[in-house]
Amino acid sequence: MDRSISPGAAIVLDFIGQTEAPNGYGTIYANGQAKLGIDITTWTLDQVEAEQPAWTRRFGSSACGRYQFMRDTLDKPGTIQDIEGEMGLTGRELFSPDLQDRMAMHLLRRRGWDSFIAGRLTMAGFALSLAKEWASLPVLATTKGRKRTVMRGQSYYAGDGRNRALVSADTVEAMLARALAAERSNPGQNSPGGKSLPDKAPPPLVADADVSPSKVAQPAPSGGLSSGPTLSTAPAPTVAPWWRRALAWLSA
Repeated sequence: MDRSISPGAAIVLDFIGQTEAPNGYGTIYANGQAKLGIDITTWTLDQVEAEQPAWTRRFGSSACGRYQFMRDTLDKPGTIQDIEGEMGLTGRELFSPDLQDRMAMHLLRRRGWDSFIAGRLTMAGFALSLAKEWASLPVLATTKGRKRTVMRGQSYYAGDGRNRALVSADTVEAMLARALAAERSNPGQNSPGGKSLPDKAPPPLVADADVSPSKVAQPAPSGGLSSGPTLSTAPAPTVAPWWRRALAWLSA
């Protein structure tokens, strides 16, 4: 897993990768990589995109990589090209495991990861969003799917004759709960963009307050609560020199 991915997000991405492509980062839909004898992790992003239409014709889908990136996703056309533009990629980057992790993290954030960990998106809502991106994941509640109404545990794309959920709703809920706990136990480890957030700067030093004799704190009066020390504004008492006190004693 790319080191820029936070602990909670890594749990989600590992789960998706193991479900979508258990054979790893070099996977082509229907294990086409074995039939073609190629390793797409050594190809550039442009090379992968150029070959995806041929994979669709031969294997039935353009999905490839650990997260099964499609040239035309089921609900967002031109996904890889979209990612390329949004991430500022040139297309000359290798389709390496680290790049695939970062691209999948981009999709995760697009699907509401930041809102989920901040508590602005429910688990069921986030799971629905993930199910729209990855057809092997189930919805957690009855909802209107792509083709028809789908029940808890079914793929969002159930009824299209191709897709079905490969894991249970209970398993997804448990995974998301672990991811949320991991993220909250490591606050600030990674920013949304994948870079470590700096520690907060210490508070500025404050100069010592004026503690002249005329501002000595006095105890608060009894019978009530004080919001802070009461400062006396009376002038400090004047003390006579010792020799004047001695003369006064002798003349007494």
